[in-house]
Amino acid sequence: MPSTSRIPFFLLLTLLLGACSGQQTKLTDPERDPWEPYNRKIHAFNMGFDRAIFRPVAKGYDYVMPDAPQRGVRNFFRNLAFPVTLLNSLLQGKMADAFTSTGRFMMNSTIGLLGFFDVATKVGIEEVNEDFGQTLAVWGWKDSRYLVMPVFGPYTVRDFVGRGFYGYFHPVSYAVREHNNYVPLVIDLVTLRAELLPFQADIDAAADPYTLVRDVYLQNREYNIYDGDPPAPDYDALLEEY
Repeated sequence: MPSTSRIPFFLLLTLLLGACSGQQTKLTDPERDPWEPYNRKIHAFNMGFDRAIFRPVAKGYDYVMPDAPQRGVRNFFRNLAFPVTLLNSLLQGKMADAFTSTGRFMMNSTIGLLGFFDVATKVGIEEVNEDFGQTLAVWGWKDSRYLVMPVFGPYTVRDFVGRGFYGYFHPVSYAVREHNNYVPLVIDLVTLRAELLPFQADIDAAADPYTLVRDVYLQNREYNIYDGDPPAPDYDALLEEY
């Protein structure tokens, strides 16, 4: 599947954002977000954590690190996701995507110097983005409740369950699980947070940052699950509700 990480992925400010700590008596999306009062509290906690720790660190990194090396580091970590993408492409029966991701990985790991240079994209080999949450959706777990996790931000229950497999297949998560080595994880998170800094103003300006992040996250996941071609809304069913 072609990558959508540069479309609404930026709102996967998953590691950081929160706001609106007050409980609401009326849920804004009772079907997808029935745990909204809890989710808003965790979202608010994440906002405080980001404001106090994560964002200042990311700003410091962004200040001292030139743009080109920053892109190289992010390319390196994206390249490390290859085992997860390959396995999930195979589990979903997407053989073409499996071959594409393998070609990208080999090219970027060699010519691209361990992935610091995204040579594959420059020659027209599109990025593939598959994960265990998408695989569970393809296998039938289509609808899943929204869930905000402390520090790590937006998920659905399905995607959080899928995330549990990362420790076995993603090199960064494997380093944490098997060797208690958190250095790659911290670097990955800080560099990702720095990449998302330009979008902070958009979130802060939203009337309700919580619903903005939630809705865009869920839309982005649906977009990924359906390979960029999600089903059109059932307008007849919507009209029947009124």
